Amino acid sequence: MAAELELVASISRLQFATTAYFHFLFVPLTLGISLFIAILMTTYLVTGKQIYRDMARFWTKLFAINFAMGVATGITHEFEFGTNWAVYSRYVGDIFGAPLAIEALFAFFLESSFIGMLVFGWNRVNDVVMTLVAWAVAFGTNLSALWILLANGWMQHPGGAILKAGTWVGGIRAELYDFSQVTFSPVGDVKFMHTITAGMIVAAMFVLGISAYHLLKKQHVEFFKRSALAAAIFGMIASVSEVVIGDIHAHEVAKTQPSKLAAMEAIVDSEKAAPILLAAWVTKNENGQYEYAFKLPLPIPGILSFLAYHNFNAQVPGLNDVQKAMEENFTKVMKEYPELAEIIENNVMLNGQWPEFNPPVNIVYWAFHIMVYLGFLFVFIFTVAFYYAKKGVLHEKSWILKLALYSIPLPYIASLLGWATAEVGRQPWIVYPLVEIKHDANGNILWGEIFKDIPAMIEKGGQVVETKVPGAFMGLTTYKAVTPTLTVLEVVITFIGFLVIFTVLSVLDWWLIAKYAKKGPETGAEKTQEAY
Repeated sequence: MAAELELVASISRLQFATTAYFHFLFVPLTLGISLFIAILMTTYLVTGKQIYRDMARFWTKLFAINFAMGVATGITHEFEFGTNWAVYSRYVGDIFGAPLAIEALFAFFLESSFIGMLVFGWNRVNDVVMTLVAWAVAFGTNLSALWILLANGWMQHPGGAILKAGTWVGGIRAELYDFSQVTFSPVGDVKFMHTITAGMIVAAMFVLGISAYHLLKKQHVEFFKRSALAAAIFGMIASVSEVVIGDIHAHEVAKTQPSKLAAMEAIVDSEKAAPILLAAWVTKNENGQYEYAFKLPLPIPGILSFLAYHNFNAQVPGLNDVQKAMEENFTKVMKEYPELAEIIENNVMLNGQWPEFNPPVNIVYWAFHIMVYLGFLFVFIFTVAFYYAKKGVLHEKSWILKLALYSIPLPYIASLLGWATAEVGRQPWIVYPLVEIKHDANGNILWGEIFKDIPAMIEKGGQVVETKVPGAFMGLTTYKAVTPTLTVLEVVITFIGFLVIFTVLSVLDWWLIAKYAKKGPETGAEKTQEAY
């Protein structure tokens, strides 16, 4: 039975990852290009130049096609929480459900209400209204992302919750205690900024690449020269900002998720003044200890310590020490709170044994590092494109035009790799315990003090009392979160069904985008058409 449940959990994870990846093929473009369109319409109102309005209308057509697919692929996720992850939904639904409900009732309805007007309102309402509509759509789509990412951020660092043990009819349950901690979580907020900026990069490369296609073919030259310049500016700002925001995000990970940081940087044993590894591959020896198959360090001592903890001498957690520290701390907590030990036995331990507390190291390491390397490539592409576009000679530089065109998929790949880093790197947890890494005066990690306290309501002597307990009790491993009544056959059928349907829809969507992107902006008689 346990083996079957593990298999169900593994296939359910694969199904959710597949549907999430299909969904995120469309989300970042929606986030970024909606803002790009709003900026174009504002520029048109300020300058009075018709070309900016024409640009906004052309890119809106492609945005609308993309938006429809984003909705179609995203709506399945909320059902998956109930069908595949019932234990998770029951355990943290009171917290996780709040931001999702706000997203649906406010943000999604806002963008959905105005997107029809953005698509079909051209020449029907005045341009001031169309500009306000464009900003409403941009605000709604990005606000939608905020609430979803705050929910995801809570799973990474579950602050603002109270643990109720023995006080709820269903058993152990985490409930919302401080909404401000969820809303203003530094983990969730920086995750939002990181994702929004990534969406801007996707949109900028999308616009720049399509503009490059037409410039290479000498079609609509003036139109796409202006589009390329706007995209280069938009992308340059976004890509440079992403480097800064990414550094802040990694710093938050270093403080709250030591296993993820160790995997992201392939740190085998904790070390002070740690360097960055430009390339590495990690294996396990016969004793179950992590070791390097090879590594290529950047010859700058302490650079990783500084980036992670703003201290060149700070100790960076290693994979072997994380496993040992987690086992020791969980054992200690169970001895200190014997009346709550069952929570850890049910939510953390697997067949009576401690799980592997580190994620698949090489997947996380290479996903993270390829994403970072691509990020610097985007800075280069947008900067060069801006330089040539500003000089008015971009259309003559075929090498950068071809590079931009062929690079259209790269920001999508970087975004998906970012999610692989975040979600695979969180394993084995679906809800990471509430952790905060602290260092002593000499820069050594205080391994015995990694869990932050959380509020809890527990039963003592026949009475329910509110107290503080270690954040270890908030953790829930992925394999313990799956719906226990699911069968392997049921999950396999739905997984194959989603895979086939989403693949067909995605191919159709990208065929439509390619068709209208190649067609270019409307001219002459076509321009008088009111709707798409």
